[in-house]
This record gives sequence, C-alpha cells and structure tokens, in this order.
Amino acid sequence: MKTRPGAIPAPVSFDAAWCATDLGGYRACRYTYEHYPYESLPPLDSDQFTGAFPWLGGVGDSIPEQVAGLDTLAGELAAEGLALPRDFVTFQTSANLRGSLHEVSVTGCWTSISHPLPSPVEPGAFLVRFLRDQQDCVIWYLYLRPSSEAFVVHSHLDYEFEYEARRAGEETGTDLDDGEEQRTAILWCAPTFEEFAHRFWTENRLWHAVNGGDLSRVEPRLRRYLDHYAAPETSP
Repeated sequence: MKTRPGAIPAPVSFDAAWCATDLGGYRACRYTYEHYPYESLPPLDSDQFTGAFPWLGGVGDSIPEQVAGLDTLAGELAAEGLALPRDFVTFQTSANLRGSLHEVSVTGCWTSISHPLPSPVEPGAFLVRFLRDQQDCVIWYLYLRPSSEAFVVHSHLDYEFEYEARRAGEETGTDLDDGEEQRTAILWCAPTFEEFAHRFWTENRLWHAVNGGDLSRVEPRLRRYLDHYAAPETSP
C-alpha cells in the first residue's frame, strides 16, 4: 500500500490469539501450546488493572540492578520516541513481582528482556521481548508505538536472533522484509502488560489445580475464571 509523501501510515492490525496450554478437561490442547481465539477466553475486569498488582500482593521493594537495567532500556527507547509502560516497569523492578510468571509457568517459561527491536511491519514501532518458552516455541513481546500505545504480542520468531542473523548475512528461513509474512507471525494477545500477566498467572495456577485433581483449594476468583468453560464430563 502506498501513502502520500508526509502521510502517516495507518497502524498495522494484528490477528488476536491467546497462546497457552490446556486447562485439563476444561480446555483441551493438542500440543504443548494452542492458539485460542481471543474472544473465546474468560472476560477480565479491566478496572482491577491499576498498575499496582494487588492480585499478586502489591508492589514490594525495588531491585536495584533491575532498575538500572530498565533505565538503560528506557533510554534506548527514548531515543526512538518511545517509553516503557509503567505497569511493566513496576512488575520487572519489584522484588515480590518479577519472578511471578516464570515461577508459576508449567511449560518452563522464563523472563528474558531484550533491547528494542524494530517492528518488521510498522515503521517507528518497536518490540521488547520479555518472556520466552524454554524451547522458544513461543516468545512474548511488548509492542510499542510512537502514539504511546503499548500492548502485548507473541510470536514463534525470536526477533533478536532474526536481526542478528541478518546482520551476519545468515539465512534463517524467514524474510524480515516480507510484511505480510511478518504480520501473520505476530499475534496480539493482551491490551496491557498487567492484563497479560494476570491471565498467564491465573491459567498456570489453574493448570496445577485441574491436572492435580484438586480444585477444593482454588481461590474463588480463579474458580470463576475456570467456570467460563464447561465442566468436563465424568465417567459413570
């Protein structure tokens, strides 16, 4: 699509899907991960996502080395006219919050924050990787736009590796210059970092409960999430 000189291109629209594993008999998964239509997920109350993470016990003491690391990242983004979302900074620098996702992950996901990575489909936008599967089956990124819009996406591609390979003249099997190929490789999954973290944490907590066969100790808010799905049939 061509634009007039000086015109601002319309933001790229991404398909939406939640990448996750099963919830026992409540939600099946054919492989390690499945892409679930976003509209099929239990709705979340966005009013609870204030950036203070009360559902994880609130904000704790800051981690000095994490503060320093994110300050460096923030400086790199500022040079591009971008900024990290406040909820992301709070989570990643708080001692009692930062490990919450990889500690609960049932598929061995771990925190891995990258330098800013140019969006392969949208000039001026950047990706920041923050979480990856242990086998890199799926990688989650912040997607940051010059308009200050920030949301979470996931992809099977490690864009840090892809850009490093291109600089080294190596082939990787993906074409970073193919806009449509790259657009389909990036999937929108949450409007804010905190909402992503909440759903990821909730589902991984529930996985342990449903696959362990004991829902009696599941908190009511987690049980309400699970009740969105039909209860599995029991054998007579």
